Amino acid sequence: MEGAGYRDNDVLLHWAPVEEAGDSTQILFSKKDSSGGDSCASEEEPTFDPGYEPDWAVISTVRPQPRHSEPTRGAESSCPQGSWAFSVSLGELKSIRRSKPGLSWAYLVLVTQAGGSLPALHFHRGGTRALLRVLSRYLLLASSPQDSRLYLVFPHDSSALSNSFHHLQLFDQDSSNVVSRFLQDPYSTTFSSFSRVTNFFRGALQPQPEGAASDLPPPPDDEPEPGFEVISCVELGPRPTVERGPPVTEEEWARHVGPEGRLQQVPELKNRIFSGGLSPSLRREAWKFLLGYLSWEGTAEEHKAHIRKKTDEYFRMKLQWKSVSPEQERRNSLLHGYRSLIERDVSRTDRTNKFYEGPENPGLGLLNDILLTYCMYHFDLGYVQGMSDLLSPILYVIQNEVDAFWCFCGFMELVQGNFEESQETMKRQLGRLLLLLRVLDPLLCDFLDSQDSGSLCFCFRWLLIWFKREFPFPDVLRLWEVLWTGLPGPNLHLLVACAILDMERDTLMLSGFGSNEILKHINELTMKLSVEDVLTRAEALHRQLTACPELPHNVQEILGLAPPAEPHSPSPTASPLPLSPTRAPPTPPPSTDTAPQPDSSLEILPEEEDEGADS
Repeated sequence: MEGAGYRDNDVLLHWAPVEEAGDSTQILFSKKDSSGGDSCASEEEPTFDPGYEPDWAVISTVRPQPRHSEPTRGAESSCPQGSWAFSVSLGELKSIRRSKPGLSWAYLVLVTQAGGSLPALHFHRGGTRALLRVLSRYLLLASSPQDSRLYLVFPHDSSALSNSFHHLQLFDQDSSNVVSRFLQDPYSTTFSSFSRVTNFFRGALQPQPEGAASDLPPPPDDEPEPGFEVISCVELGPRPTVERGPPVTEEEWARHVGPEGRLQQVPELKNRIFSGGLSPSLRREAWKFLLGYLSWEGTAEEHKAHIRKKTDEYFRMKLQWKSVSPEQERRNSLLHGYRSLIERDVSRTDRTNKFYEGPENPGLGLLNDILLTYCMYHFDLGYVQGMSDLLSPILYVIQNEVDAFWCFCGFMELVQGNFEESQETMKRQLGRLLLLLRVLDPLLCDFLDSQDSGSLCFCFRWLLIWFKREFPFPDVLRLWEVLWTGLPGPNLHLLVACAILDMERDTLMLSGFGSNEILKHINELTMKLSVEDVLTRAEALHRQLTACPELPHNVQEILGLAPPAEPHSPSPTASPLPLSPTRAPPTPPPSTDTAPQPDSSLEILPEEEDEGADS
């Protein structure tokens, strides 16, 4: 609601059931007119078409209410949609009761301060929890201690809660903006609008007298609903101090090699690589293990046999494209496109590095051959811009065409989802990053939201090619070998991104940056970051999160502390993910001007399905 005041404006809820013939119900939040009468749903001009038929819709209107107007008492059937239609002032609500589980469809019953019940609101296609979340914008809803399906209603202007509500925002202030963004990207906007449900009641109600509302459980999300991630305000403990160790040397590595060349005490060795990295002279051997080319459990003879086998396999694949004549390639647009794209990218990859500088550098030819052979290895994915950035450091370290190819394949096993046309993996990662950042620093997230930068699209390149262009070349080698250990759990690269944002927090928040300045500042961090400082902070953030006893389950999943919940089938009304029309690298959501789009997604939320049980 634009410009809605909780004291000077009265917010009405209009309800009209779905007719059997089929027009969808509208719930309109509007201000009363100056005569004190209600606005008919049929007289309102809808401000958006969500592209499907929900059981309810929120239509934003601006109708200032004179302070002296008389409020409507009770519910009135003010619109001619039928005997079940009614309007009610939200200020008159005392409680809301939800239906029991196991019914064919869900319903809500609104109870007024006078003690009467309004006609039940039936939801045949889901939507009760989404409606409760929207009501939470205007009211405080808390589960009754005696009945988990009864929500007690409190006004927002309660003195016990005013300060907390001022600092914690449940929904965007401009609901019409949410709607317009929903039309552009339903996944992103669904996330931004409904995942910001924040469990601030506990802290807000703390000053209440004993036995009062301080013992109330959280608002209407006591039972997680498929498709909605609930972000809680978690009280994290102090951030621990972390000290990184020295790099693993050749001598230390040799102490882990057994009589047959089999590595021993591998977990301890991986921990050392995680805490200190590798000395440059050891990388050529160790990276083959970290990237899965060689087995940690294999003997020296087994490794030699494996390399011989993989060498034959590589050159058979390479021969597939090498044997294509120019005439054949003219009739093979896919191969010709890959070759042209690879040649263009290779000519621009790390040319300031001595290993690749100069017009006739043999390293460029190896990059070209390995990437073309990868197109034969992975026909479905082929080549996408950005892959040359991932191969370059590997070839630089390994300095062998065959070994570098198979190490590159191991790396691509970790990140190939980043280059899928659907961009689903990238959206999921940005959503997970946003979830981690909101738990770690909700104030920074609120600031970024306020500057239309809450999507974290400026982190897109970081995640796409694992910070390859953000750090100096030697630091990239150190960063990647630490990440390849898989320690201290999955998705450490997301905490690396959180660490960078944490380091820049004060600069971003205290400088008065807008969205363009935020994007400019983040881009200017390139080559100015210290990898050791970032890794130290990322590990400290991980320890801080894992030490929290009330860490939300979805955060535990990201950190590998809990098994992922079973996926729910998306609703048939959910829109498909957009597909890229070309084989260009995945791109962030489109933006106007130079500012990033204001919303991202969390696990790419499907339409909710709370159907009958709604439990």
